[in-house]
Amino acid sequence: MSLPQRIAITGASGLIGTALIGHLKSEGHTVQKLVRRPVISADEIQWNPAAGTVDLNALEGVDAIIHLAGANVGDKRWSKKYKAEILNSRLLGTTTIANAVNTVKPQVFISASAIGWYGETGNRAVTEEDRPGDDFLAAVCKEWEAAADLVTETRTVKLRTGLVLDPTGGALGKMLPLFRFGLGGKLGNGKQWWSWITLHDQIRAICHLLEKPVEGAVNLTAPNPATNQEFTSALARALHRPAVFPVPGIALKIALGGFSSEILGSKKVMPQKLVDSGFTFDYPHIAPALAKLV
Repeated sequence: MSLPQRIAITGASGLIGTALIGHLKSEGHTVQKLVRRPVISADEIQWNPAAGTVDLNALEGVDAIIHLAGANVGDKRWSKKYKAEILNSRLLGTTTIANAVNTVKPQVFISASAIGWYGETGNRAVTEEDRPGDDFLAAVCKEWEAAADLVTETRTVKLRTGLVLDPTGGALGKMLPLFRFGLGGKLGNGKQWWSWITLHDQIRAICHLLEKPVEGAVNLTAPNPATNQEFTSALARALHRPAVFPVPGIALKIALGGFSSEILGSKKVMPQKLVDSGFTFDYPHIAPALAKLV
């Protein structure tokens, strides 16, 4: 980015938030983290999404607000209680931040969403123009994005993020130990499409969207989705290990409950708006991406 900016971020301690803050600071920007506890340093701003409050005085004059906070969908079994937490953490947080954006009026508001918006797509490729799906996560994403749409006078970007790949966390972080021991393999029948992006390109894309006059939903996925079989084979090759232990779909359903639908489901999502805005991926193909990451 060109001129140094002052940028406020929620979800600062997550996989994406941590990497993003490091990158923005290296580019000379001032970053302030929104925290739920009392502030202990000048680079923090207190907020309480459950109460709908933010320290607006501390936010005054920021150039951009990036909202990444929300309960992790893959951390726990999807009990009725945890499903409510997944939804409420997004609705309360995004509504609170959207109201703050309308008050302090930064130049741009970037709010997290997910490719869960599209539901099950099978072998059909989808872009930002496609309608939402009809499963649980699609319903969550629909309400999540509607909360971001409460912003009226600030350019708003909604990040429909795919499977973010980094060895330190997320899905890849969980898969690596098994594959390193030669115990990895395809999940289910392996034919389901996984729409992925490296953490490196995710951070580059967010910075690109801070600058470019893009609005609305933007798919943050690499331009070449991979089937689960292609993904797991490429990961095994990168680690010089066999991938001969497929995990039956029924085992995943028993182990993961409702979240198994995200592992076994197919989402073939294309980054149409990102590419049209002039963004180029450093890692557009899965095999070189995984070789670099592991």
